[in-house]
Amino acid sequence: MILPLVLVTALASSGAEAGDAKAGRKVATACQTCHGMDGLSKLPEAPNLAGQVEIYLAKALGEYRDGTRKNEVMNVVAKPLSDADIANLAAYYAAIQIEVLPPG
Repeated sequence: MILPLVLVTALASSGAEAGDAKAGRKVATACQTCHGMDGLSKLPEAPNLAGQVEIYLAKALGEYRDGTRKNEVMNVVAKPLSDADIANLAAYYAAIQIEVLPPG
């Protein structure tokens, strides 16, 4: 049980900025063509972002911005994002509530 505690501590101390979901909604207009304002993908090759973990979203966007993660469209879209933009987008999409239902 020590591993999860270490992971949480490492993530909390990583310097990741807490985002502002309201500000993120404004930045998300650039994302809506593929991911939708509701975070539900409009294209089959684009993932749903609604309800994703905020830390994961911020990490992924940062990696697209610096080129660590490769995607022709996302590398271009993420390049001009500031650290605050990334934190705010992550907070916005993470705050969208989704309901998961098992197959009936």
